Amino acid sequence: MTIAVAYKWAANPQDASVDAGGVVDWSRAKPALSEYDPVAIQVGRELATTTGSELVGVCVGTAVVNGSMARKAAMSRGLDRGLLLADDESADWNRTRVAQALAGLVRRIDGIDLVLTGDASIDENARLVPALLAGHLGWPCFQDVTRVERADDGWSIVQAVPGGTRTIAITGPAVLAIAPDAAQAKVPGMKDILAAGKKKVETVTVADLDLSSVEVAVAERSRPAARARRNKTVANAAELVSALRADGLL
Repeated sequence: MTIAVAYKWAANPQDASVDAGGVVDWSRAKPALSEYDPVAIQVGRELATTTGSELVGVCVGTAVVNGSMARKAAMSRGLDRGLLLADDESADWNRTRVAQALAGLVRRIDGIDLVLTGDASIDENARLVPALLAGHLGWPCFQDVTRVERADDGWSIVQAVPGGTRTIAITGPAVLAIAPDAAQAKVPGMKDILAAGKKKVETVTVADLDLSSVEVAVAERSRPAARARRNKTVANAAELVSALRADGLL
C-alpha cells in the first residue's frame, strides 16, 4: 500500500506586486513549500504510519524543486521518498498540464491507493488541481476533507460541508484535498532536516511522462469598473445610523 502527497514549491504572494495593467509580478516573491501542503503531508504521515504504508511526495515544477532547499523542506515533513518532475519548461504550464504531469508521476508509483493534496496553493489559490488530477487518473475527488481512515474495503473520510460534516465510504483509490484544519503540521527539527537530505528523491523528464499538448491563452485582461462614491459626511453616530438606514444598509 502506498500513499502519495502532491505538493508545490510556490512563490509567496505577500512579496508579489500588481502593475497598472493588472498583471502580477512574481520576480521578488520568494518560493517555499505551499502553505497548506504541510497539513496534507502530516495527515498522510499519520495515515501511512497507522496502515504501514509508504508515503511518497510528488511535485511538478522548475529545476528549483530539485534543489537542496526545496527537497529538504518537503522531505523533512515526514515523506519517505520523493518523485519529481523538475523542468524549467513547466514554468509556463497551465493548471491542466500540471495536473496531467502529476497524474503521470502518480502512475509511476507501485501500489498507489490514495493521493492527498493541500487545500489550495498559496500563489494561485484556484483549488482546481486536485479535481483535474483526479480527472486524469479517472478517480473520484473530494475537497475539504478533515479526516481520513482506512476501512476494510477502502477509505472512510469526513468532509466539511455547509452546515456541518458528512462521512463518506470510498472503495478504491481517490484524490483528497485536505482541509487546513485537518491536522497540526509538525515543524521539522534539525534531526528531521538532516535526515531529509538522505532520503531518496527520483526525478523524471517531460519526455518520460508522454504528456499531450494543452494550450490556454489569455485573450484579454480588464479591471472592474470603479463605483462612484457619494462622499457623504456625518457629524455623529446618530447621523451615520440614519444615513445607513436610508441607503438600506441597516
